[in-house]
Amino acid sequence: MTESAMKQVLLLREQQGKDLCLRVGVRQGGCSGMSYTMDFEETGKIEDSDEVFDYDGFKVVCDRKSLLYLYGLVLDYSNAMIGGGFQFTNPNATQTCGCGSSFSA
Repeated sequence: MTESAMKQVLLLREQQGKDLCLRVGVRQGGCSGMSYTMDFEETGKIEDSDEVFDYDGFKVVCDRKSLLYLYGLVLDYSNAMIGGGFQFTNPNATQTCGCGSSFSA
């Protein structure tokens, strides 16, 4: 996760008013076959089978099946007026859609 992505995630988490972790993953769907998922969840929902990454006390969680598709992923954030938001750079993607939220591997 880049520094700008971390700042934005922490800002969004603060707005939730709870101590949450970030769960990332993939699911079937999207114009390229698979879509990225990203949402906050309570740390009590972390499963033993999840991979947990610690960023100075902030936890990013991913299920092992999704990790096969996300290994090496870089999550960035841009506040540009055009093309801004969270951006996924995935070395496992063989094709991505124009909006950058889905891919095929």
